[in-house]
Amino acid sequence: MKNKIVFVACDTSNLQKIKKIITQTKTNKLKIIPKFGLQFFYSKHGRKFLEKFKDNFWLDLKINDIPQTAFSAIHSLKDLKKCKYITVHANGGLEMLKTVKKEANKINRNIKILGVTILTSLNNKSLKEIGHTKNVKQLVLRQAALIKKSGCDGIVCSAQEALMVRKKYKNLLIITPGIRLPGDSSNDQMRIMTPKQAFKNKVSGIVIGRSLTKGNIKNNTKKLAYHLNK
Repeated sequence: MKNKIVFVACDTSNLQKIKKIITQTKTNKLKIIPKFGLQFFYSKHGRKFLEKFKDNFWLDLKINDIPQTAFSAIHSLKDLKKCKYITVHANGGLEMLKTVKKEANKINRNIKILGVTILTSLNNKSLKEIGHTKNVKQLVLRQAALIKKSGCDGIVCSAQEALMVRKKYKNLLIITPGIRLPGDSSNDQMRIMTPKQAFKNKVSGIVIGRSLTKGNIKNNTKKLAYHLNK
């Protein structure tokens, strides 16, 4: 399973906790890359820490704004040399997606731009409340088409839609949050799956947070490696 990517969600503003997560999830059995979201990036020490970070990481900002503002946001990240992945919302539209990808190529050709589709905390009922008339699967496919057309590198969707997307888009990176080890609580996620089930659905990588970072991180990482390799 070393060819499969596991992103560990570093969802805290506590710098010592961040360092602990990074250190204790290191293993030669899996390829694990840290994912930093809004909570850490906005924190007092977050950005400074990432400026000096020595390994590849994912900056999960979910940028969603007018094209010019999105362009400026990406341009402002040019000093984060080890940033390998950045997320933008498909909801921002085709022009925003294209603008972000074009600017990312200018500042660092190694950056992968991932388009975020329907959040895994939402379900069909949630979408109806927002005002959508299409269901989750229909919207994810529509957004996947937009992401592909824009030239972005990949898509973020739940593992429940991954196989459907993979059948249509063979070369897109497909990254899936909402991952839980067997027996773990779903917490605030609606559309969840185990790591092994997700990779069977042809995903490129998974995002796993509390199943790794809550409790004994080293033991949780061993449990994940055993689950994926058994």
